[in-house]
Amino acid sequence: MPEGHTLHRLAAHFDKTFGGTTVRAGSPQGRFADGAARIDGRVLTEGEAHGKHLFLGFDSGEWLRVHLGLYGAWTFGDADGERHLGAPRTPGADRIELERDVDGFVVPPEPVGAVRVRLVNSTGWADLRGASACEVITIEDKRAVQDRLGPDPLRPDADPERAWRVVDRSRTTIAALLMRQDVIAGIGNIYRAESLFRAGIDPMTPGRELGRERWDALWEDLSALLRDGVRDGYIITTRPEDRPDPDAHPVPRPDTLYVCYRTGEPCRVCSSPISATELAGRTLYWCPGCQA
Repeated sequence: MPEGHTLHRLAAHFDKTFGGTTVRAGSPQGRFADGAARIDGRVLTEGEAHGKHLFLGFDSGEWLRVHLGLYGAWTFGDADGERHLGAPRTPGADRIELERDVDGFVVPPEPVGAVRVRLVNSTGWADLRGASACEVITIEDKRAVQDRLGPDPLRPDADPERAWRVVDRSRTTIAALLMRQDVIAGIGNIYRAESLFRAGIDPMTPGRELGRERWDALWEDLSALLRDGVRDGYIITTRPEDRPDPDAHPVPRPDTLYVCYRTGEPCRVCSSPISATELAGRTLYWCPGCQA
């Protein structure tokens, strides 16, 4: 499932490529035909992310809410061809001569697969497939969704104190709390395990035994890792001193993570075998040596 930094990158991409333009909306698959009709011909005014939710605002005052879930993905098409967000363009590839209709809208290719939503403007198109949630909502509905979410470290209105009040009184493990979107929004399995490793915290520590100092440090480190993810478009949690060649490119590369997906492999810091278990519906990874 995409983590929070990906949704913020998506919001910024929609702002850049669709913001301030009239958008045609359709549902080639047919499952979102009514919702698409409500935003068809409207101006997309802004993109916004909160945790793992993407909100696209329109001049009608309504919002398109998308939660990608495990299988959802946006693809974008423009003069450089169709691609997933963040996918590299092929050097030297021939640019596509886009066809436009009489109103100046791009004429995209026939949809491939079950495209739930297609948005088109004068410069390109965006296709959504496989999302777990896709709906047009009012501003009141949007606020209700956000009120159920915890603070998102990437948002300027994030309040770590709100998350701390939940953590400080909970007997639940900090590893499980980090996966609860009503505690802290946008954290997924990778950021959970990697941030706890970087902080040297036993993932089975109950929230109320964590202590304020360690919570503050954990929040700050998560915020920094998420900001790096927005900037770079990928997750790197290893510190330069723990990578054989800190400046090696390109990514993905094999030394970007400390514990995730490395069950039984030696820890990059202490050489203990990495452990794994099921927790909160996902595989939790940790180092028994560094996180004693």
